[in-house]
Amino acid sequence: MPEIIRTKELQKVYRMGAEEVHALKSVSIEVNRGEYVAFMGPSGSGKSTLMNIIGCLDTPTFGQYVLNGKDVSDMSENELAEIRNKEIGFVFQTFNLLPRATCLDNVALPLIYAGFNKKDRDEKAFLALKSVGLDDRIHHKPNELSGGQRQRVAIARALVNNPSIILADEPTGNLDSKTSYDIMDLFHELHQKGNTIIMVTHEDDIAHYSHRVIRLRDGLVESDEVNPNPTVVDKSAV
Repeated sequence: MPEIIRTKELQKVYRMGAEEVHALKSVSIEVNRGEYVAFMGPSGSGKSTLMNIIGCLDTPTFGQYVLNGKDVSDMSENELAEIRNKEIGFVFQTFNLLPRATCLDNVALPLIYAGFNKKDRDEKAFLALKSVGLDDRIHHKPNELSGGQRQRVAIARALVNNPSIILADEPTGNLDSKTSYDIMDLFHELHQKGNTIIMVTHEDDIAHYSHRVIRLRDGLVESDEVNPNPTVVDKSAV
């Protein structure tokens, strides 16, 4: 499979007054199209910094990051914003939905920035909501939904632009166990359809759904291992 992400000796240094904090020291990884990868590590390990760089929310201090054939290491803010909108679908722990907008309008939001007209936006947003089982909730607002349904709306929004990668930051962090299993089952289905998924989590049982686990510690890759037996939800047991 062709690679979709390549980082070479990534470093990220934050300057706090006279002090330098080396959040990433030298991180080189490759992720192929269609992989399902989890980033793990304790607080301060660098996993959030790495996720922000891979999500084009931040740039490295040193090193190179190539996303889908494009070197994004030194791009401007505007260039990064365009790459984010085209290449990356974000799923956050806190859902990040607009409270006064309907599910349909929340999911259609990235398509406004991409320049689609309203008819096409609504059509694509409806299909994305249908793909996560929420086509009967298109006119509901977030406060009328359960936590699991809100996360499904967020996943539909991440999918609507047909991104190169889905980047999920602690996607089950605000959900109960049963709902977490449902969401992880949905990620499994998305991966089966060919989506590339990168998930950041501190929970071993959630990481075990992925097919590869990259562990970070002190700004370095501690281990990078294939998961030979990823968890698949047994719905009959839930």
